[in-house]
Amino acid sequence: MTHLRGQRRGRLGVALVAVVALLVSGCSSEGASTKDVAKKYKDIPAETGTPQDGGTITVALTPGLTPNYIYPYPPASVSGTVIARGLMWRALYRPSGTGDAVVNAEQSLAELPETSEDRTTVTIRLKDYQWSNGRKVTADDVVFSLELLKAAIAKSPGNWSFYTPGQFPDGVSAEATDEGTVTLSLETAYNESYLLSMLALLYVMPSEEWSIAETGGPRLDFRDPKNAKAIYTYLTQQAEDQAGFTTNPLWQVVNGPFRLKSFDPTTGSFSLVANEEFSGPGEQRLDQVDFKAFTSASAVLNQYKAGTLTVGTLDASFASEIDTLKSDGYHVYGAPAPARIDPLTFNFENTVESFGKIAAQPYVRQALQHLIDQKGYIESRGVYNGTASENYSVAGADTPYPPEFGAEATYPFDPAKAEELLTQHGWKVVPNGTTTCERPGTGEDQCGEGIPQGAKISFTLASANTPSYVGARDVAFASEAKKLGIEVEVVTKSLNYMYSNYGNSFAPAKKNEWGMQDYGAIYLAAGYPSSNTVFNTTGTFNLGSYSNEEVDALIDESTFGADPSVLAKETTAVSEDLPVLFFPTPHTLVVWKDTLSGPPESFHSLLSFLYSPELWYLTK
Repeated sequence: MTHLRGQRRGRLGVALVAVVALLVSGCSSEGASTKDVAKKYKDIPAETGTPQDGGTITVALTPGLTPNYIYPYPPASVSGTVIARGLMWRALYRPSGTGDAVVNAEQSLAELPETSEDRTTVTIRLKDYQWSNGRKVTADDVVFSLELLKAAIAKSPGNWSFYTPGQFPDGVSAEATDEGTVTLSLETAYNESYLLSMLALLYVMPSEEWSIAETGGPRLDFRDPKNAKAIYTYLTQQAEDQAGFTTNPLWQVVNGPFRLKSFDPTTGSFSLVANEEFSGPGEQRLDQVDFKAFTSASAVLNQYKAGTLTVGTLDASFASEIDTLKSDGYHVYGAPAPARIDPLTFNFENTVESFGKIAAQPYVRQALQHLIDQKGYIESRGVYNGTASENYSVAGADTPYPPEFGAEATYPFDPAKAEELLTQHGWKVVPNGTTTCERPGTGEDQCGEGIPQGAKISFTLASANTPSYVGARDVAFASEAKKLGIEVEVVTKSLNYMYSNYGNSFAPAKKNEWGMQDYGAIYLAAGYPSSNTVFNTTGTFNLGSYSNEEVDALIDESTFGADPSVLAKETTAVSEDLPVLFFPTPHTLVVWKDTLSGPPESFHSLLSFLYSPELWYLTK
């Protein structure tokens, strides 16, 4: 763990001063305003140019995220990310990348589901897709994939971060009623939009080629849970051999537009070539797509300047480079990704300095939200550099189901109000000192249950090392908290480490290492951004063990009820209760060479990191 002590703490102090100074001015060190930066990238370019066949493009991966696994459902124990998710093995339904739809119907493997009146029978008709070996994608493949997902969860619920016990895929059985039709039988009826968002997470895998438990072994009946478990165990063991990613016959059978040509275990970089049997949308004009891993945003920028990158994103700290990139032949487009939120997550089970008990008090969470200056952070050259939008809701941008309070801040930046809340509830506020609980107890004017007299508000904030705005906003928050006598120790960790170690649902032994954490973004399901799995008590991705009976009931209603409009009530309740604090939503800044073109919506989807190179082409 990287504690900021000694020399590092001194550097943090310097950073605090620098960030706060820039928050006041909203200007760069050269004095340039950030207020009009977003105008430079708000319009997405039209599709232009004469397509040429062939060519190789290079795509920059998100700095700090190193792909190291190939099987679509990695075990919770794996530290890292999946290679080319969605490009080699398609989900049954392709996520939309827009706020007004759950899935992209055109790019999906199946027609939209047909649901019975009581919503307990779902019929799915597959389109005409093939595996890379020429075999047709069949209903058995879908059934196989569901059984292996169940096997993964049976081994450990943490193996699928979208899982809530008792919900999908629990109580869901699948039958191949004919070669191209799957019938789902549901013990419990689901909201149709919610179920569709789950089916967009079901990656379809080859049943004939993968239903084995040992190399060269016989095909097993994957409908038997014991066999499914054995198959899952075998496949995940095979996926640990990174050297075999390009040679193991298992991984050569794909249904997506690409297959893996090369992989560098040292860096995480990899190359894809076209799956010539792919029958989905796109003309597959490119010969090769190289995905290059980076350890820093500055390294990405340097590669843009050198002209070696074709597609990627730009860190907000380099927003001043947009004009230069445009003059060098790059397009730049940016906006908030739909259904994205950037939360500062509370750990309600952290026992250090009684922090979990302190965080359980709604007034404390409200006070802390009052310390986040969203407008100031956005305008600050030290944080977002003008490349973000305010957000106070768990639904994020472009949701069809906005909260009842709209886009307004329920707990706006107001340090005086924060101090008032603490004082009213029994705290002695000592600005720039140590604020302590003077009146312990459970009365309206007391600190709250489990908070002893003399307790201080002191916690560790785990901060991701990339992108740069994450550390900057955390430092700014810590500085504002210090003014009220609240001690926030910012520690920096890699994204891969945080994803594997900082979540009470899958790493309970680490719960006292972090009081709050900022790992960047959460992406809910665009088109139907339910908080299920994230903010319900039993949710597998409920990192900080948040629990609220009213919220649980509303999430159940939006998950199982017929009326999707209840999602607005859910969004309102969760957002107002503050299981997390809300930071502004950064604009994903997408950069690509003007010699690369394709449908504008395919570049818009890059806001959500949904890649569609099969639709792109280099121009003559």
